[in-house]
Amino acid sequence: MGTTAVAMVMLCVMMVHADVKPQKDFNLQKFAGIWYRVGLAYDSPSFVPYRDKIKASKGMITPLANGNVNLTMWDATPLGCISKFYQYERTSVPGQFTYFSTRHNMVKDITVVDTNYTEYAVVLKHKVFHREYTQVALYGRSQRVRNETIQKFKAFALSRGFPRESILTPPPAENCPASTSG
Repeated sequence: MGTTAVAMVMLCVMMVHADVKPQKDFNLQKFAGIWYRVGLAYDSPSFVPYRDKIKASKGMITPLANGNVNLTMWDATPLGCISKFYQYERTSVPGQFTYFSTRHNMVKDITVVDTNYTEYAVVLKHKVFHREYTQVALYGRSQRVRNETIQKFKAFALSRGFPRESILTPPPAENCPASTSG
């Protein structure tokens, strides 16, 4: 591919990303709390072998007084239930955040594209790494969301150029994090 073609592809990808707007009048306090990642669209070649192993993960959004956010995520993996902690920094645009990925040693963008706060949220994660990678996630307040919400998420992912096979709705995770009885 020539330099011009690469520049055109990068420009197109950046334009596709640029036209994604965050939730209108985003309210961080209403967005806080427990969310389950019940849908994921991701087409990184290194992710392909793991597609059928993914389970719905659980997250806890904790807003901070300065407008930043702490996120704790629990993922069911073959090694057990793993928790990860992220610190999202607010930007000048409500509903858009950045965070530093220690795994990839770079800053990534997070945009809350659509949410009704009580049932679902569609979140776009974007990074530039050898080539641009975007991930779209569907979050639910419970591990089950309405079929029309899943269809809306799939349509959004397809409209962003994700191949159909890269759009997943993983099964619920069992005991991750471990349930406490009592």
